[in-house]
Amino acid sequence: MSDTLPDRLSTDPDSPFFNEELLRRGVGIRFRGQEKTNVEEYCVSEGWVRVSMGKAVDRRGKPLTMKLTGTVEPYLRAPG
Repeated sequence: MSDTLPDRLSTDPDSPFFNEELLRRGVGIRFRGQEKTNVEEYCVSEGWVRVSMGKAVDRRGKPLTMKLTGTVEPYLRAPG
């Protein structure tokens, strides 16, 4: 697998943008210059991330998310 990350990636297994192999390697997100650890999905070309809102879940058990817009910089985390 190459070191280029997709334009859009999701942690939800039901999403068409889910990539288990890539997520297992470790993907970090820098949003507006700050490291984010609660990102559920991102899109670089459209400039947004979906972040989980605490431990709140919807009626299907999926985390409640909020869409934030800004500069998105995904990167692969260093192994270790």
